[in-house]
Amino acid sequence: MKADLHVHTTASDGRLEPREIVGLAVKVGLDVIAVTDHDTVGGVTPALAAADTFPSLTVIPGVEINTDVPHGEVHVLGYFIDYTGRKLGTTLQGLRDSREERAQKMIAKLSGLGMDIEWQRVQELAQGGSVCRPHIAQALSEKGYVSSEKEAFDKYIGHDGPAYVDRQKVLPVEAVKLIIEAQGLPVLAHPAGIDNLDEVVYELKGAGLVGIEVYYRDYGSDVMDRLLKTAKQYELVPTGGSDYHAFGDGSEVMIGEACAPHQSVERLFALADKRSLELITCRQYQAGEPG
Repeated sequence: MKADLHVHTTASDGRLEPREIVGLAVKVGLDVIAVTDHDTVGGVTPALAAADTFPSLTVIPGVEINTDVPHGEVHVLGYFIDYTGRKLGTTLQGLRDSREERAQKMIAKLSGLGMDIEWQRVQELAQGGSVCRPHIAQALSEKGYVSSEKEAFDKYIGHDGPAYVDRQKVLPVEAVKLIIEAQGLPVLAHPAGIDNLDEVVYELKGAGLVGIEVYYRDYGSDVMDRLLKTAKQYELVPTGGSDYHAFGDGSEVMIGEACAPHQSVERLFALADKRSLELITCRQYQAGEPG
């Protein structure tokens, strides 16, 4: 089983539509993908619909929630979520609204630095999805203010950059709990750069974290070995994914080039099945039905 459990679409900052991601996943021989857009589940339904044409591919409904910690961010992936849930939808909508407010403030700051980009163009680049900083970076690159989107982040819109603006975020524990309430499985994304990782994992494990991303994009063997030890210590499923966005600038690995081991995928599916059974049993009990 070949599974890439971290891919993005135009619903957030990916460059390929959900149907295109599905087609590409099939082309490179994947059996499973998880659609995990930033603070939105907008890509899930069209990806599931597109996968109906390809019986060999399973699409896991997912999300990547950006959370706030001192001096940085922690991202939490949610797998097998109920992407139609009201609370999840309301919370994610609030985060997306905050992204738009942040983007407009960043555009104003950039204008003060002599770099004028249009809000309308940023919206066009977002294609109706969640507005993310890469869309601003792309607009800056189009205007010739930077030679690459990476330069836009490094010089202007990255953390501590002169045009950076904070936005509304939830805490990592809140994200884990939100995913669990949405019947999903929370997994810590690209954790190698997180400060005080043991403390973060300990806290999130207590809140219900079930996995940690070990086989990620360009992680070397030394990093993966360290994260595997963390996964074993806290009894977490070691997952993996490419974090593919289709930026096309040579900055990322191809979809399917960073995958979760098949044993981990099987464990996730087993956990999802167990959680579904527990939810059904709980609802039957609450309704007074025989278990």
